[in-house]
Amino acid sequence: MAVPDSKAALLDAISTTFDRLMANLLRVPDARAQDRSMPGHAAGTLMSPSDLVAYLIGWNALVLKWLARDDAGQPVVFPEEGFNWNQLGLLAQKFQTDCPEGDWPARLERLAALKAQVVETVSRRSDLELYGSPWYGKWTKGRMIQLNTSSPYMNARKRLRAWLRDAERAGLTS
Repeated sequence: MAVPDSKAALLDAISTTFDRLMANLLRVPDARAQDRSMPGHAAGTLMSPSDLVAYLIGWNALVLKWLARDDAGQPVVFPEEGFNWNQLGLLAQKFQTDCPEGDWPARLERLAALKAQVVETVSRRSDLELYGSPWYGKWTKGRMIQLNTSSPYMNARKRLRAWLRDAERAGLTS
């Protein structure tokens, strides 16, 4: 998928990658959603599909936080207060810890609701705001949104598809 360079392309990338991911998430049996057998984001760790969704919930919430702070004229800390970009494995673990426990369908609903909020806030912005000037270093606001929404959706889908293939081979998806 090409890197979005307009609001329309960004919204399409977010929706397309999310819809593809959600189709795979819906294939995860409730009974296996907590199974920590997928390689985690930090070296040597394992995560479950539920942890993967918590990670995505964390990124969506963080993007919304960045945009809300920016809209309010407040400084935005990238990626998050207390974390550097070279600590994303630790940030992933924080997202998993911070995500409220809940059943699998509730976690999927939370992710879908946050994605809808991201789409709504992007929809309110102009191409000029999203792509007209750098926002963080050399990256535009639109690029930062894409790097932390649709890109993680694509990565998550790849991880999940591999996990589902392994589970199907082992007869664990029924």
